[in-house]
Amino acid sequence: MGNRTLKAGLFAALAAGALWVLPMSAWAAPVFPEGISADGESLAGKTWEDALHTAEEKVKDQAGISVALTIEDKKAETTAGELGFHWSNQDEAEKELKSYVGGSLIRQYMNKKDLEKAPVDVSIKTAADPDKIRDFVDTHCDGVLAQPQDASIRRENGAFVITESVLGKVVDADATASALDTAFEGLKDSNGEISVQAVIIEEQPAITSDDLKTIEDVLGTCTTDFSSSGAARSKNLQVGSGKINGTVLLPGETLSGYGAMAPFTLENGYASAGAYENGRVVDSVGGGVCQIATTLYDASLYAELEITQRQNHSMSVSYVKPSMDAAIAGTYKDIKVTNPYDTPIYIEAGTSGKTLTFTIYGKETRPANRTIQYVSETLSVTDPGETVVQDASLAPGARVRVQAGHKGIRSRLWKCVYIDGVEQEKTLLYTDTYNASKAIYHVGPAAPAPAPAETTTPETTQVEPTPDQGPKGPGEIGPDSQNPAAG
Repeated sequence: MGNRTLKAGLFAALAAGALWVLPMSAWAAPVFPEGISADGESLAGKTWEDALHTAEEKVKDQAGISVALTIEDKKAETTAGELGFHWSNQDEAEKELKSYVGGSLIRQYMNKKDLEKAPVDVSIKTAADPDKIRDFVDTHCDGVLAQPQDASIRRENGAFVITESVLGKVVDADATASALDTAFEGLKDSNGEISVQAVIIEEQPAITSDDLKTIEDVLGTCTTDFSSSGAARSKNLQVGSGKINGTVLLPGETLSGYGAMAPFTLENGYASAGAYENGRVVDSVGGGVCQIATTLYDASLYAELEITQRQNHSMSVSYVKPSMDAAIAGTYKDIKVTNPYDTPIYIEAGTSGKTLTFTIYGKETRPANRTIQYVSETLSVTDPGETVVQDASLAPGARVRVQAGHKGIRSRLWKCVYIDGVEQEKTLLYTDTYNASKAIYHVGPAAPAPAPAETTTPETTQVEPTPDQGPKGPGEIGPDSQNPAAG
């Protein structure tokens, strides 16, 4: 009971004292006491509304400050307001300021005494909009400086010619935007202007001259023959290989044969020539480009690139042994090879006379006493049979082959690795099936047909799996004269 009486007495005394020390203005609109300021500007005697207006006007005035961004010898200008300049801590500052104005007489008295001991300066923080700063930087720095230029390489007269790479000079947009943002933090000390120098850095090209100088050794090569091809198919081989010629693959990069050569249209330089479709040879724009895929595939085998994608033809082809071919059809059949080395590779491709050659160059790191051989092994052969069609337009007794037959073949491909001529590894790479396709003959109506319209069912002959030596080294692949140069 005694303590309660004592506390009540103290409260009454404090209240009486407060009433005695407070000026008459305290009974009017509340004002800030001495000792409270905002960003160094005293708020003493000001109402809350006056103080808020003062702070807002200060921010508004600062929004009109000019901003200059210098990019080497060029200057881009704007204002703080256009970059979204604003009072960034308004909620926090208002909350703190409100605690020093108005309230009960007791609170006002306590604030006055606290401020006499330790004056308070409430920070008015400002900032610009980061997105607007970045847009400003990107707009005025884009294309102003030199972009890096990759080195390039080409073969001329049997030698490599390298065009040197060039360092780029680019604006570091992130660092420049950060510099602008920092400048806004010190806006009060800027003397009415913000000036920032764009941060310029050197940018390395993706491909340097030193990278390309490592390309000097033949890693693998292959030549195939197309002597039986007509003008249209020969043109397709020239056009398609030309689109791959000069390709540089950096470490880990992949070449898609389809992606490099497509679209197969007249407008893209191709002609209509024979191609496989549903077991028959038909004319198709770009017919014959599968020989390009095949030659690239075989050269890549000897270069020991990573074969990312490869599918065999539906029927056997004439220019390589079984399982040594690669087909292209739409986007679902493609030849894709990946550079597994730590240095770039260069792919040279083109036709000469009636041959197609792919050569892959790079930096040779494989031991000199190590050699590789690819062996095509035939597992079974199916006779194709034939179909005979009566044709009244032919002379009596005439017999004309309309389409050559294709034997059905099952085969597989082995990779053999030798050290000093002694086999160390033998790896099965592929097992393939090639469909049989009947030969088609037209005969004159007056002559007896040499065979019924549909011959006996094709017979399948199992053969002893005897390795059929494929190319013993780069460039040794030849044609099989029993099949047309289609595909």
